[in-house]
Amino acid sequence: MNYGRTYNFSAGPAMMPEPVLEEIRDEMMNYRGSGMCVMEMSHRSKVFEEIIQEAEKDLRELMNIPDNYKVLFIQGGGTVQFAMVPMNLMKNGKACYIETGAWSKKAINEAKKYGEVIIAASSKDKNFTYIPDCSDLDIPDDADYVYICENETINGTTYYNLPNTKGKILVSDQSSMFLSRPCNVSDYGLIWAGVQKNVGPAGLAIVIIREDLIREDLPAFVPTYLSYKTHADAASLYNTPNCWAIYCCGKVFKYLKKLGGLEAMNRINEEKAAVLYDFLDNSKFFKAAVVKKDRSLMNVPFVTPSKEQDADVVAASKAAGFDNLKGHKSVGGLRASIYNAMPKEGVEALVAFLKDYEAKH
Repeated sequence: MNYGRTYNFSAGPAMMPEPVLEEIRDEMMNYRGSGMCVMEMSHRSKVFEEIIQEAEKDLRELMNIPDNYKVLFIQGGGTVQFAMVPMNLMKNGKACYIETGAWSKKAINEAKKYGEVIIAASSKDKNFTYIPDCSDLDIPDDADYVYICENETINGTTYYNLPNTKGKILVSDQSSMFLSRPCNVSDYGLIWAGVQKNVGPAGLAIVIIREDLIREDLPAFVPTYLSYKTHADAASLYNTPNCWAIYCCGKVFKYLKKLGGLEAMNRINEEKAAVLYDFLDNSKFFKAAVVKKDRSLMNVPFVTPSKEQDADVVAASKAAGFDNLKGHKSVGGLRASIYNAMPKEGVEALVAFLKDYEAKH
């Protein structure tokens, strides 16, 4: 059932799967006989303890997370992680970052407050339309970690090969591709994701961190809440967490498991993205912004021949019942975010609309 819902191509907060929303609706007033909505219950209650433990268990199964990694649910979304990563991992005060667009740049600027940042590779020269070759990076021996934004939400690029970190810890911001395809967790020291793009409501980040990276000897300036150890020791219940978001994410984890896991989700995402990219590659009017080999399956930026026509397409798409197709203000153009919850029919409807627009213009 559609409930008169729009196809929402927003980069986040984004669409959630309809079966999940229906289940949440059905439990809204009285969660499993508790007499309460999850939004109202104590995070110390037995009922919520079961919700958070089950969410973690399902995520561990989905991603095959090894036992020596902690799963943390931390308030503040992705932006807080830009600071938490260097605060917690910069032992020698030096880290390598790969600059591939708007979100890696934000992470770089934040990390500079806590130590020396080395840009080990960058795609700035071509306006962040590709992923640089990271097979032989120049990484100093005393670098604490190598950081990537694995899928650039604004610029629409993604890594299909992880960097050769020369034995250094790999840290990845997976926000906009989290749970969209299989992931070998042991390739990373730390994975984090703001959940509002591909998993749940805003205000929560999931952090998957190898236990040996959780430090006790943090600098005195690090606030208690911004220490990974604080959250690991308290099983993400140090203070009142974002209970509602955790509950919603838990529902999405179950939905993905039912679907057949991340391999199945990846197949669906590849098919869905192909519909849009095939159209863009054959269009005389619209053009995909990213080189073929590095294209994101989640965020698809594209342009028309002029800024005026970009704006006209956005206005026409809104009138046709599509939402949030305007490109990010920093890059302009158009962008369709087609996360896990976007049905293939939504992408097909968008392509039909774009074909029609092209024929008329």
